[in-house]
Amino acid sequence: MADATTVLAAAIVTIACLMLATWSVSLLRRDASIVDIVWGLGFVLVAWAAKFVSGASGAGNWLLLVMVTVWGLRLAGYLAKRNLGKGEDFRYRAMRRKHGERFAIVSLYTVFGLQGALMFIVSLPVTLGQRETDSGAGFIALLGFIVWAIGLYFEAVGDAQLAKFKRDPRNEGQIMDRGLWALTRHPNYFGDSLVWWGLAIVGASQGAGLWAFLGALVMTVLLVRVSGAAMLDRLLAKRKPGYAEYMERTSGFIPLPKRSGRVRSARPDQPMRQRRPDRESPRAQ
Repeated sequence: MADATTVLAAAIVTIACLMLATWSVSLLRRDASIVDIVWGLGFVLVAWAAKFVSGASGAGNWLLLVMVTVWGLRLAGYLAKRNLGKGEDFRYRAMRRKHGERFAIVSLYTVFGLQGALMFIVSLPVTLGQRETDSGAGFIALLGFIVWAIGLYFEAVGDAQLAKFKRDPRNEGQIMDRGLWALTRHPNYFGDSLVWWGLAIVGASQGAGLWAFLGALVMTVLLVRVSGAAMLDRLLAKRKPGYAEYMERTSGFIPLPKRSGRVRSARPDQPMRQRRPDRESPRAQ
């Protein structure tokens, strides 16, 4: 069994180097939004670093590594395709206006440092899960893989459905309430949460123990209460006509059958006018 201190130290060094490098690039580009793209990629690097220092070679170790790599690369690629070349996210622009010349230093700890700390906690399943160097992939690991696969489906398909919806000019000003978005207002965030519960189950079976579930819990709280669903719901309810009605009829997170009633969305011949922020959150309606 690899020493926990070794794999955790590898995670800390990897995250610190990644966030410092990303911060430096953000200063050159004057765009702190790149941290959103690096978020998924960071977990991939942390997982590989943990595997490298532990020498883990069991089937369960490889399964955990492949799972986080597929998830992280897909998310990073999706956000890169969607965000690059479109300017800085409105959240970071607001911070830049507030702090002025101090933003460079302030962003180092309020944006990049904070996300690095969260990455360390959330990544516990994939770091401590590399401690068992010759563990197999039994029933519990298989269960975790199934949970992860369902989550990845909701996340990837939800993102794809929303992207396709937005590409159609006839949908301008309308509410996306089709496909997975008819079951939950945030299928991508629900899927993201489920992915990490799946990783936690596999990680726990590979030596991470209960610490694996701390990472999944923190990720879920972030997605539900902090920077994910709750924040977007407040923003869109104020700025997007029809979204409040959509909230009343559609589950906020866990997929459920649509409640009775009809969302009032604009027809192609009657587009709704709406105020938009400088730029929507990376995965908003």
